[in-house]
Amino acid sequence: MIIEIEDIGEERVKDFARLTEAELRNRLHPEDARIIVESPKVIKVALQQGYKPLSILCERRHIEGDAAEIIAMAEDADVYTADRSVLAALTGYTLTRGVLANMRRPAAAAPEEVMHGASRVCILDGVCDSTNIGAIFRSAAALGMDAILLTRSCCDPYNRRAIRVSMGSVFLIPWTWIDDVNEVKDYGFKTVAMALRHDSIALDDSGLKSESRLALVMGTEGDGLAERVIHSADYVVKIPMHHEVDSLNVAAASAVAFWELSRNRAK
Repeated sequence: MIIEIEDIGEERVKDFARLTEAELRNRLHPEDARIIVESPKVIKVALQQGYKPLSILCERRHIEGDAAEIIAMAEDADVYTADRSVLAALTGYTLTRGVLANMRRPAAAAPEEVMHGASRVCILDGVCDSTNIGAIFRSAAALGMDAILLTRSCCDPYNRRAIRVSMGSVFLIPWTWIDDVNEVKDYGFKTVAMALRHDSIALDDSGLKSESRLALVMGTEGDGLAERVIHSADYVVKIPMHHEVDSLNVAAASAVAFWELSRNRAK
């Protein structure tokens, strides 16, 4: 059903306008948790992966344009519409490609479920920038990683911006939360800490290639991994730097590491 918005205080569109990220996650009542997905292309990825839309917010001009396909796919969802300026006043920002979808947030998977059958996973520890989270997910999905695990200090991958930057990859690659980096060792993984140290080995080291299950551990944007995480790792690796550059952004570094570790895996 197409519903014209006349009042930006309309209760039926509060999920798009007045709920914070924490309120959308709704830890007290997980069954009420929501995610907001932005842009037709990304919304389509979510729909194809079985995510359920509750409602759609769409610029009037996109109903029979860019949003037509996703509206048809989400035939049971109400579509709220208005001009661009009204929707910007409602949400507080200009909509990317003029469309948002309010979807039910699925329950987090159990770690053992995510790691089952995986041989190359990424652990993110303290990565709290939503743009970096989105970029890492996109690279992980594209470059052959099997799953992503995040410690509780990380940004939520279902953050609206993280979803958009990932181009929907958060819906494509298995992921979940863990309480400690070393949990993966209980599932037969060897941990690989990314750190610029004198004793670090190269990413293409033959010892890494021979390992059947590897978990690459990436740290915070500013300080990198904590010393305790590095000391507990089975391997410490680095990407050699040139021209006096001290390091790569965590998202760029992850793409390089994903490519190397995914192609060089034990057969």
